[in-house]
Parts: sequence; structure tokens; C-alpha cells
Amino acid sequence: MPEEPTGRPTGREAEVLAARRESLERLGPRRAFAITLADVLDVAEPTWSGAVRAEHPDLAADTQTDDVVTVAGRVVLKRDMGKLVFTTLRDRDGDLQIVVNAANLPADDFALFQEVDLGDIVGATGTVGTTRKGELSVFVSRWAMLTKALRPLPEKWAGLQDPDLQQRRRYLHLITDDEPRKMFLARAAVLKTIRRVLDERGFVEFEGPMLQTIAGGANARPFTTHHYALNIPMKLRISLELYLKRMLVGGVDRVFELGRNFRNEGIDRDHNPEFTMLEAYQAYGDYHTMMELSETLVRESCRAVNPIVGRPADDLVIPVRDQMIDLAEPFERITVLGSVSEAVDEEVTLEHPDLRGIAAHHGVHVEPAWGPGKIVQELFEKLVEETIVQPTFVCDFPREVSPLARPHRDNAGLTEHFDLVAAGIELVTAFSELTDPDEQRAKFELQQQMKEVLGDETHPFDEEFLRALEHGMPPTGGLGLGIDRLLLLLTDAQSLRDLIMFPAQRPEGQPEGPAEGRPDASAE
Repeated sequence: MPEEPTGRPTGREAEVLAARRESLERLGPRRAFAITLADVLDVAEPTWSGAVRAEHPDLAADTQTDDVVTVAGRVVLKRDMGKLVFTTLRDRDGDLQIVVNAANLPADDFALFQEVDLGDIVGATGTVGTTRKGELSVFVSRWAMLTKALRPLPEKWAGLQDPDLQQRRRYLHLITDDEPRKMFLARAAVLKTIRRVLDERGFVEFEGPMLQTIAGGANARPFTTHHYALNIPMKLRISLELYLKRMLVGGVDRVFELGRNFRNEGIDRDHNPEFTMLEAYQAYGDYHTMMELSETLVRESCRAVNPIVGRPADDLVIPVRDQMIDLAEPFERITVLGSVSEAVDEEVTLEHPDLRGIAAHHGVHVEPAWGPGKIVQELFEKLVEETIVQPTFVCDFPREVSPLARPHRDNAGLTEHFDLVAAGIELVTAFSELTDPDEQRAKFELQQQMKEVLGDETHPFDEEFLRALEHGMPPTGGLGLGIDRLLLLLTDAQSLRDLIMFPAQRPEGQPEGPAEGRPDASAE
């Protein structure tokens, strides 16, 4: 239905909207918008369609029962046969047919049902039975309009096909398609499962500040704002880490946060500027402890998501990007240097005299100011990471690129840092956490020296965090798990934006602004 540039409806759309408004006038506000279900049908809550189906699983065709229920939902199908109207209501559990028969209703109530349009939300009381064709139905003795929809649903067969409109008007996408509802329910199941697993292990949930004067804990470009009451510039957090570590200093030995991070960077299949993270810290653990916890969280999350997407609950071999991923077996463990050596077919160490030559030979761009650790990391990301199919712990990153991890106990040039990667997706980053405040200070200073090369993707110098660390933090293992990326793996969704109900978008019809003054977008 075309619209004028002003947004004023025209043509067929204008006719439909006018007809809805006329129906509203005939109903009047009191009949068009019920205050509660109890006001109009004398029950506090409806019986959900799933409960009706569970109670009557095997009714023969053309059967009537004495079971009286009240159901409610959105009208998604209406077939008017004159004195008989078959209407399908959609609620949280699915679809259920109601049968409105002129013989079973007062004449005025049956006539009023003509005002019901697709998209309206109605309630109905009646007996459960089946039609001659065997369709489980509620045969209506009373009904009420609960909410009159003033705009129509998308066309039944075409649906909402435009990906941009699916994201922009997700509420319509949820009404007309099961897939976004599955994504929403999968996210809820994963969050619930993670909280359960951590609670069973004695972790305590914490909520850190989202507005921060120093956005630390990661190397990323932050969103900036201004705090008017304090009259200071502030940033939206890019990580959960540093305040959780303050809690460890304060004596909370097992602590976690599930929350949003914000990074003013690029958008692609695996990246979104606003995303959900889990960070968990366990005193007296290390990165080996975090490997076991990571495997448990991924497996339990898979079991929680499986029934939602139609797999058996205990099926841990799942399809992802046209490959079968096995989450049941113990996850493989490799090292950064070992995997890069295998990819380039020669031994690579941080002391290799020609790392730049290796990069050039394999078409990997490196900046002049990068040290050997950064070059090795770039070789790994370009030549290895996307080739990893089965879940794999990639261990022992160079010290240069891991400013918050403890130096490796067997190799001072490396850190006790792993990434969990599956199907080319980085799911988890974890460390044996750095507890030496002097070493942490030196790493922050090194990051500042690299700022000219890395720009916004350097860790800021955080004196207040160093002050906390100087009071003493116990030996600790910590992990960060990307909830959106985990869901990308477990649901095999096409993009993170399919998993985020309302991703940020440019206002409809607004062209892209000038590039002047806008920093280049980069991956997370």
C-alpha cells in the first residue's frame, strides 16, 4: 500500500484505515477497548490454546464436550459462512479455532461479530469440541472485543518479507511468523539457564554501572554522552569487567553480570554495536577452570534451546552454517602459535625474524608499528579463526594483545588467555586474570604507547582500577561469553539482527548523513 512522502496513506491503504476507524465509531470506545477480561467475560485470565489442546488431545470429529473455557487472542483468520463464522485466534501457545454460530448467540451479539477484523484481539467463552472435519474448536456462547486494531496485519500469504521491515516492525513479524518468536524464546531460555548454572555453583549476580567516566575492560570505541547533573562527559560501557573485579577485591569470590555492552563500531553478521554479554569471575580459579565452565554453559544452553527450535532436548550435534557441530565431545584445545604455524606451514614464534614477510606472503596486511604479538594475532584471525568448525579452545595469546590477562606460567611472552571458537564464531574469551597491579600498570602504559597506531581500539589508562587492584585481588579465572553469538550458533540464525528484537536503525526514509566527521566503522 503506497504512502505519500509525508506518510499520509493513499489508495487502498487509506480505504482500509478509514474502514477500521468507521468500525471503531460503530463500536464506541467502551466496546472497542476492554479494561480487563474480567469486565467483559467474568474471568481474570484466558485458558491458553496449549492447555485446551493438552486437555483434549484425541477428540473424534464432530464431538461436543461439556468443558467450558474462555480463550483470547488475535484474529489471524476469519471465514464468514453467513450464519456460521469460523475464526482463528492466535495466543502465546499457537492457534485455536472458535466457531461463532448465530443459533448460539443473541442476534445483536452475532451481528456485532461482523465488526471483527483480522488483527483484532477478542475473547470468547464456549464449549470445547470438534467440527465435522475434526478441527478442535471452541463453540462460542459469549464473546467480546478486547482491542480493536486500527491497522491491518500484513497480507496473509506475502507476510512481512522485507528484512528491513521485519526488524523495524518486529511486532508485526512476531504476529505473522513463528521464527522471531523462537529467537525470542531461545534468548530467554539461554539467560535462564546461565543464571541457573551459575547459581548452582555459588555465583552471585551483580549489576555494574552502564555510564562510566572511563570505558575500560576491552579495546573498542565507546559511545559518548554528557551527564548534566555532574556536568562531566561520560561513556556507555564497552565491557563488564573492571567493576566485577572491584567486587572481587571487595571479597565477593564468585560474581557475574549479564548485561548490555555498547561499542560504537561496525555492523555485520557477527557484530552489532549493542549486545548482551555474560562475564563471570571465580576466585582461586584460572583459565582451565573457565574452560570447564564454558563447556557446561554452552551444553546446558543447547539443551535449553533444542525444544524451542524443534530438536530433541539432549541432541548436542547441531546444524550450523551447513555443517554439523558436536557440542557433546570434550572441546579441542590448540594454541595461537601452533595453529598459525600449521596454517603457514612453518614454525612461528614471537622471536621469528620475519613475521612481516610471512604475513605478506599470505596476503595479511600489517601496520608498520605493530609488534610481533599483534602480527601473530592478525595472522590467526585472518588465516585460522574462520576455518575452525568444531568447538575449540584457542589458547595462549601474545602478551602484547592481552592487557588484562596473567602472563603464562611457562612462557613470559604469552598470556593465559583462551578464546572458544566454533563454526568460525568467537563465543568466549577467558583469562587467568592479572592480579599484579604493577604489571597491570605497565600493560596500560604499553597500550597508551600503541594508541597512535590502534586509535580508539586501545585500552584506556584507568588509575582508579589500579588503585583497587593495589588493595589485592585473589588469583582468579574469568570469562566473557557473548549471548548473541551463542544464540547465533544454537539457532543457526542468519544474522545477529535476527536475534535482537529491535536492532538500531536509521529512521525510515532518512538518507545516510555525510561521512564528514564520522569515524570509519570497524569490527568489534
